Amino acid sequence: MTTTAMLRAFCDAVEQRNGKAFADLFTEDGLYHDVFYGAFEGREKIAAMVDDWFYRTATDFRWDMHDPVTDGTTLYARYTFSYRSTLPEAGGARAMFEGVAIMTLRDGKIVSYHEVANTAPAFVDLKFGPERIAKIVGKQGAELKARPEMTRHLV
Repeated sequence: MTTTAMLRAFCDAVEQRNGKAFADLFTEDGLYHDVFYGAFEGREKIAAMVDDWFYRTATDFRWDMHDPVTDGTTLYARYTFSYRSTLPEAGGARAMFEGVAIMTLRDGKIVSYHEVANTAPAFVDLKFGPERIAKIVGKQGAELKARPEMTRHLV
């Protein structure tokens, strides 16, 4: 599968709420680290992340990858991501943010996925107040502090 085809299958699986197809893009012990929900390890948990976690408070996902660069082992792609929130305070608003996907590959499968994203526009779109934003950012900071290996790609 070409890089472009893999990235399209990746995005399509999320947009179609097809956790199995999404997880099948990963190795058995694959790791997906989501900017909002944290780490999911193994195909079963990765599939549940899409089917249950993503769609628990959102719908109508749109995900596009842009300008992929790979050496066959590491893949970087800029992305745009949006969804319609079902959280009560969001009032059905569409949230959008941009980021960079960082994937480690082996034998045509994703071993690990990490992302760096500017989530601030999504918080504004969702009408989150300062207290809610502080709680989210604090949780992410605590997770990174507890798991420093998650930041090794940022150095």
